Amino acid sequence: MSGHNKWSSIKHKKGKADALRGRAFTKITREIITAAKIGGGDPEGNARLRAAILAAKAVNMPNDNISRAVKKGTGELEGVSYEEYMYEGYGPSGVAVLVKVLTDNKNRTVADLRHTFTKYNGNLGETGCVNWMFGKKGSISVLKESVGEEKLMEIALDLGADDVDNDPESHEFEVRCEPEVFEDVKKGLEEKGVKISSAEVAMVPQTTVHLEGKPAETMLKMMNALEESDDVQNVWANFDISDEDMEAFG
Repeated sequence: MSGHNKWSSIKHKKGKADALRGRAFTKITREIITAAKIGGGDPEGNARLRAAILAAKAVNMPNDNISRAVKKGTGELEGVSYEEYMYEGYGPSGVAVLVKVLTDNKNRTVADLRHTFTKYNGNLGETGCVNWMFGKKGSISVLKESVGEEKLMEIALDLGADDVDNDPESHEFEVRCEPEVFEDVKKGLEEKGVKISSAEVAMVPQTTVHLEGKPAETMLKMMNALEESDDVQNVWANFDISDEDMEAFG
């Protein structure tokens, strides 16, 4: 999961800056609207909406913004309707890439994605071309200041998690679990007073492609360009890039 973890760390740092520019708010607002539209406006009975609201609070989105987005999703307020799609393709050196989007204009989004893939020596592929290389995995980031590693390991495993990852260079632990127990693990950690900074069911690659030098730089630029699109909610890829190259990019 190294590529996934390292890019998640970069996204976390970028997210704070993005929030100041409004990009993070735009993406999360779309997710809240869509989650409320699909599963209703009560976060207690809508796991996807709960996760979206958690992400909103992590970037300090005002409660009024969250409430308006929920009401747009339930139809109480007028708003744009977004459709969800998953696109697949290849980056430099054959890296597999999955892109989840929420858009009100599919044709525009596809044209933008195709342009970005081509610009960075990749190509947008057909449905199913790389999806088989990934599996769903729950990923819960926990602030190290809120709990010790041994205590977190004990709590997490009791709740049904698979493992706890401790990157010494990160200020967070990562709790990993199967999607089926994701909500139970997250809720259980919160009830134990563990401070969660983010939580998602991610598409984790089964194998990785090692990149270095120019291909690594091009891949990271491509990931960044995709993330900067308002239509793009998540990007997953099966690259593995050294910490040094990651840090140089960051």
